Amino acid sequence: MTTSLILPLNSDQATLTRTGGKGANLARLARAGLPVPGGFLITTDAYRDFEQANNLTTAIQKTVTAIQPDDPTALNEVSQVIRTRFSAGTMPDELATAVTAAYKTLSDPRLPSHPSSLIPHPSLPVAVRSSATAEDLPDMSFAGQQDTFLNVIGEAALLKAVVDCWSSLWTARAIGYRARNHIPNDDVALAVVVQAMVPSEASGVLFTANPLNGKRAEMVIDATLGLGEALVSGLVEPDQYIIAAGGTILQKTLGNKATIIRGQAGGGVVTEPIEAANQQAIPDEVIAELAALGRETAVLFQSPQDIEWGWASGQLHLLQSRPITSLFPIPVDALKMAEKTGELQIMFSFGAVQGMLDPMTPLGQDAMKGAFAGLAKKFGFQHTIATQRVVWAAAERLWINVTALARHPVGRKVMRGSMTMVVPGAMQAMATLWNDPRLMPQRGWFKVRTFRNILRFFGPVAVKMIHALRRPDQRRAQLQQFLDDMVNDFATRFNRAETLAEQMSLLEEIMENGFATLLTRFLPVFAGGMASLNLLLHLHLPTEDGPDPLTITRGLPHNVTTEMDMALWHTAQAIRADETAVTHFTAADAATLTREYQAGQLPEATQTAVAQFLAQYGMRGLAEIDLGRPRWRENPAPIMQTLQSYLKITDPDMAPDVVFRRGAAEAEAAIESFAAAVRRNGHWFKARLAPIAARRVRALAGLRETPKFTVIRLLGMIRAGLLQHGQQLANDGRLTQPDDLFFLHFDELKAFAAGEKRDWINLIAERRATYAREKQRRQIPRLILSDGHTFYEGAGTAASADGDLSGSPVSPGVVEGIVHVVFDPYDTQLAPGEILVCPGTDPAWTPLFLAAGGLITEVGGLMTHGSVVAREYGIPAVVGVHQATSRLQTGQRIRLDGSSGQIEVLNEGNYQGILPEVRNLREDAQETV
Repeated sequence: MTTSLILPLNSDQATLTRTGGKGANLARLARAGLPVPGGFLITTDAYRDFEQANNLTTAIQKTVTAIQPDDPTALNEVSQVIRTRFSAGTMPDELATAVTAAYKTLSDPRLPSHPSSLIPHPSLPVAVRSSATAEDLPDMSFAGQQDTFLNVIGEAALLKAVVDCWSSLWTARAIGYRARNHIPNDDVALAVVVQAMVPSEASGVLFTANPLNGKRAEMVIDATLGLGEALVSGLVEPDQYIIAAGGTILQKTLGNKATIIRGQAGGGVVTEPIEAANQQAIPDEVIAELAALGRETAVLFQSPQDIEWGWASGQLHLLQSRPITSLFPIPVDALKMAEKTGELQIMFSFGAVQGMLDPMTPLGQDAMKGAFAGLAKKFGFQHTIATQRVVWAAAERLWINVTALARHPVGRKVMRGSMTMVVPGAMQAMATLWNDPRLMPQRGWFKVRTFRNILRFFGPVAVKMIHALRRPDQRRAQLQQFLDDMVNDFATRFNRAETLAEQMSLLEEIMENGFATLLTRFLPVFAGGMASLNLLLHLHLPTEDGPDPLTITRGLPHNVTTEMDMALWHTAQAIRADETAVTHFTAADAATLTREYQAGQLPEATQTAVAQFLAQYGMRGLAEIDLGRPRWRENPAPIMQTLQSYLKITDPDMAPDVVFRRGAAEAEAAIESFAAAVRRNGHWFKARLAPIAARRVRALAGLRETPKFTVIRLLGMIRAGLLQHGQQLANDGRLTQPDDLFFLHFDELKAFAAGEKRDWINLIAERRATYAREKQRRQIPRLILSDGHTFYEGAGTAASADGDLSGSPVSPGVVEGIVHVVFDPYDTQLAPGEILVCPGTDPAWTPLFLAAGGLITEVGGLMTHGSVVAREYGIPAVVGVHQATSRLQTGQRIRLDGSSGQIEVLNEGNYQGILPEVRNLREDAQETV
């Protein structure tokens, strides 16, 4: 039976490229001796022979070229054209003969499987399953993309089912899915699995890890009566059994099981109603047996598996196994630490703090890891990028390990305060874990050495904070001068570094010393402002008496991000002052303006104004904390878009600088009003403290953005230098493109700079492919445990009956406006007054704030930068709203209350202009379900 067209089911030649994901996995199960029904594999060579014999290849590629994945009508039309051509095709004689010959060798799966029982059954019922080369992959399952045909009887029916399987590679759903995941259509082919039909009395799916909460130590079985098609088609509510790692059944929930699908005597299946709500689909002993098979399968594939199974005549049969791609990966370092110490590890998302949920490039990851390793030295720990235990990577994103804090009685208090301010969504998840015995403080938590190191670091910080509170303006000016001197000194030395190796040494210096030095100088000054704000927030005024304390932070001075936004607004005003410039600027698109700017061909007033802005802020950009992400000076198109948006603001009272000054005046008035309200409530001493604290908030709290701005200035120089070397290396053929260097880890880049010979180009290509796949990941947890338990929910998980939402209030005020859901600030112009709804924000988003009427994000807290800037602009804002970008829609009109965190949907709006990315998100959510 072994040919290039047909392989036995247990063949060691069953690879992904020859037999598709399903076929390769079934072959592996069969070779391991697991109970798989007998069958054979029709390889992708057969599919390609059929395509070639019927002249389909060129016609298919021509038909699907430039297809839009978000156009359902076009997808259906293309699919119908292709599938009709398949149905009209003729199977080559050699292939038809090989298939029917293999069919005659199959045996009834209810008989013993040893060779002596291979009794020919020319009319044996079989299952015919599609197996695509882009299916059942470790990172992309494509579940349900192609067709399966059950209870196929006879040679003619089998040959027709095989062709129908092949054509199902071109369903509208499959074409669209591949397009959205950037899988070229000419790279895919389809194999077919033919297996003896199992007449299942019960069937279902086994997950060897819990797909709902991510726990790797729990299994979940969904079971129904009859064939599993009723379950996978969503026709039946199944039983669900949850099993612990040791085999104990933790929970049983019986479903209605009101529908059953059975095979018919003449072929095909029939669907019938039944009453089985009180009947357990499989007995407890079969549940235990199935769980044991699941554990064996997971060990075989070295990853959690999604297994389809059937139970007939007292025997279990495994029908399919694929990775559970919905599980969020656990940081490998966390697993190692948990195994080494026996302690559960707990991590929260670094990206949620930064308002950036995208993956990070390898060099960008290491820059942050190196920064934490350098900071650890301030506490007496000698760590490197590889050995530090604070920042770990998973899914090309960074995770902050807070296990030590969670298991320490003092650390718990620190976590409650800091995480509530910064990542309230993660803090809400933590609230469910405080009493978990695995995270409770243990004896021996107090260590003299640790206490001494902490005191050595924070003692001077406390003393300097007192000095900052006494002379806030002086200390702020000293800090700013120190940081400017630090950047200028680094620039001088960096300009002298001519080789890639020299520049890598300077990056290493930043990681080892720069971040820690910056933090130790910044922390005491900024802490004075935060301590003062915290005092104001805890004066416990009745809600109806006096202003919200956060009003005092409006129009906050000394914030480098708001200063940047104001500089961009003034750039727009310089353009507006020249009639020729403004006419040209509003008529052209952003791409054209960018090309003209880079060629020096914009009208003089525009060219000069934009150049001056980029000279000061061109090192900034979207997701700028990642060293590998582009900056505005490399592609100023986002700046052009934002300037065009600013030019639409024609109401003088809505001019951002006017609004900012008005906010500052309101804040100054609020100081006296707040103190008076405290006095009216009988707190004369607190009334004396209130204006003192408020003045220090306004003097120092605006520095919140200063450390990151300084870091970005330093990293901007490093990035520019690496790109310059990368361009030369690309010209020499050692790299494919200049930014390839950012897809190497720090140690790899040092080895590359030292001339070490490796296949760097292929390594970088693999890293780029991984990064691109991770960019498609929609949902990012806020919290991960080392047992796999993941927490995605934000502050406002549940919506009310009328669709209203809630989150964490971070910027007071009430606004009504039209929702504009945005996933990429570089692709969007915000109309004045629209309410910006986005996953999260970093400084590259804040230029949009000047036009926005309000802000809603999925992540963030009181002190994340988007919240700070929103308060300073007087924009009502609510953050940490779970899945806000899918639960709110572009075009809806809402009422946003930044004081209570409530979001009221006023009407459903007009969806004709809904953004394509929102449609894609909806479709992906449906596919996940």
